[in-house]
Amino acid sequence: MMEKQKKKRSLSAYSILILIILFVAILSWIFNGAQFAPVVPKGAEEAVTEVAGARLPDITMSFYNGFVDAIDIAIFVMVIGGFLAVVNKTGALEAGIHRLVKNMKGREMALIAVLMILFSIGGSTYGMAEETVALYPLIITAMVAAGFDTMVAVATVLLGAGAGVLGSTVNPFATGVAMDALNGAGVECNKGTVILLGAILWAVALGTAMYFVLRYASKVHKDKGSTILSLQEREVMDKEFKTTKTEDELVYTGRHKFILVIFAITFIVMIISLIPWPDFGITAFEGWSAFLTDTALGEWYFPEISVLFFLMSIVIGWIGRLSEKELVNAFIDGAKDILSVVLVIVVARAASVLMAQTHIDALILDRSATALAGLPVYLFVPFAYIVYIALSFFIPSTSGLATLSIPVMGGLASRLGYSPEVMILIFCAAEGVVNYVTPTSGVVMGAIQISKMELGTWYKWVKKPLIFTVIFSIIVLTVAMMIF
Repeated sequence: MMEKQKKKRSLSAYSILILIILFVAILSWIFNGAQFAPVVPKGAEEAVTEVAGARLPDITMSFYNGFVDAIDIAIFVMVIGGFLAVVNKTGALEAGIHRLVKNMKGREMALIAVLMILFSIGGSTYGMAEETVALYPLIITAMVAAGFDTMVAVATVLLGAGAGVLGSTVNPFATGVAMDALNGAGVECNKGTVILLGAILWAVALGTAMYFVLRYASKVHKDKGSTILSLQEREVMDKEFKTTKTEDELVYTGRHKFILVIFAITFIVMIISLIPWPDFGITAFEGWSAFLTDTALGEWYFPEISVLFFLMSIVIGWIGRLSEKELVNAFIDGAKDILSVVLVIVVARAASVLMAQTHIDALILDRSATALAGLPVYLFVPFAYIVYIALSFFIPSTSGLATLSIPVMGGLASRLGYSPEVMILIFCAAEGVVNYVTPTSGVVMGAIQISKMELGTWYKWVKKPLIFTVIFSIIVLTVAMMIF
């Protein structure tokens, strides 16, 4: 009875995000008219120099504007839902997971470790984050079949990719945009130093994440009673992600294998298409690879990969011998099932849209830079890290935050005689760790929606790896600032 009462009192993801939007609006009213130094790109004609209090239309229209701002990822997520439903309709996904679990019997921990390393590579190299939403249903089903719970699956993906983003090396949306912004502000930046520091942070964050995930996974695998999930969450997990089919019904056929090969190739093409090859001087994909979308691999983003998954849904449906009606219905049902995730992403984006519209973000940045000036290095780094944690909460866009803040914060570091390269990694480390928990991130809220867990359950589990990651990151960054 107490469990049911507790369930009824918990807020949904939508309610939490709406409260955040109202909080942003209240902040804009409190600081309405507050002056701040303009932060604009070179060549801009006009700079806003004061906070504008949010009007009622600004608040109400923020939801629509959030949809407009997030339209690319919203379409991608719905297409991914349809794609996975088509693959599942062929029976290949369930049979393949069953075969994988049987083959990995006794080596389940190695599977988790390998997945976290792969996700972290994606995070560090091209900022893999929203793309992981597509993989949660697959990873959760596999982990539950292997004897783990949904928490293990979510932590494997979210902390794996998150540790990579935290330790960005050549991530074009983080270190790439930040270095360009710094150079645009007239401050020179050493790319090699950024990559080296990013690799160190990557190793520290990934090591910390793997320790906590593997320790928890081991306990759950040995004793199902060790799960942190509530009784209701376990019941939902069993209902949503546990198969009820018999061994005979899960026969892995040659057709299933072929479908899963195509399935894997689709994701490999997605990864290759998102890595900015021209930035590394690689031109092998220029020209010929643009035949499908008129954009070469390495320059794709959500519109192009949405088209890829849509077309591959048709190909896989044909290989799986689905009728036209079965294919269409499966795709529609899959898109419908993941619509709740799309709406969470949209409402989360509405908060950041309102933040930028009222210029609260620029005010926080200006006041923070003023407060940091003159601090000794052992205080400058931790407080700069805290500033970026606050900014990252309100501005979940990595490239947007880099463009807005790095000219100010990196320039401040340079004027004080500190390393602007380390400031870029302070931004990456703080923004990365916030993405473990922030409700304004479509990735976090999407993972919670798909896994059917409560947000509070995730917070309860992730607090330890979060705290240790913060401590280790600050130590590494402070030492780096002293050296460089």
